[in-house]
Amino acid sequence: MEYKFEKLEVWKLAMKFSHLSYKLADSLPEDEKYNLASQLKRASNSIALNIAEGSTGQTDTEQARFLSYAIRSHVETIACVRLMEDRGYLTKQDKTKEQFEILGAELFNKLQAFKKAIK
Repeated sequence: MEYKFEKLEVWKLAMKFSHLSYKLADSLPEDEKYNLASQLKRASNSIALNIAEGSTGQTDTEQARFLSYAIRSHVETIACVRLMEDRGYLTKQDKTKEQFEILGAELFNKLQAFKKAIK
């Protein structure tokens, strides 16, 4: 059985984005594993989870509300990565970070467009 949210391109992107977030989080030093790494993982998971929850037969208004939560979680993941950059945990040459930035921009735009389309 395939659920409605599993057919959504934005959910599939969120899953890929979460995978990249985990890779970045797992690269953090040990003293950040229970703070910044945990926060990054939880925020990135929240994007896909809110997309899924909002797709369950809700009204358009309800679905838009869950998409708003997903957008907020997305911004939180970006803030976590900016903290990682600021603390010197990432380099400009980091390929995972580069993929994260590209996919993150695409995901953000699709989340915004999806929310706008259902309002």
